[in-house]
Amino acid sequence: MNHTLPSKFTIRVYGLFINEKNEVLITDEFQLGMKMTKFPGGGMNFGEGPVDCLRREMMEECNQPISATEHFYTTEFYQKALFYNDHQLISIYYMAQFDGPIQFKISDRPFDFEELKNGNQSFRWAAVKNLNPEEFTFPIDKHVANLLKQTITQE
Repeated sequence: MNHTLPSKFTIRVYGLFINEKNEVLITDEFQLGMKMTKFPGGGMNFGEGPVDCLRREMMEECNQPISATEHFYTTEFYQKALFYNDHQLISIYYMAQFDGPIQFKISDRPFDFEELKNGNQSFRWAAVKNLNPEEFTFPIDKHVANLLKQTITQE
């Protein structure tokens, strides 16, 4: 290892929502002055469990409750946090479902918002069998996209 060891962790929790057409929900966002494509979810707070974090994040992002969470993947390699100095990133992914029909807008195109303003976000479905890991912004999401594609297409 050639990196300086961090002294803090950042933990992020994401949902893998698969619909009846074997499409996964992805989010396009403009945050911290940059475009990013990732799985829906976000940062875990102190005093919060990972599933509680995902539930809170989906209420914040989609205003919709979720259920049926099943662990899918936790980071198994070192990843420096991109936005925080002195932090190691750990990401946890769960298979999850929305309670009831989807109540938020699903777009058919990436970055479906009017302006590049911090906090803007849009959601879209992507066929798992056609997932391109390179479409995702962050290294762990790229890895999970590959794993998801392998898992779903083998079923």
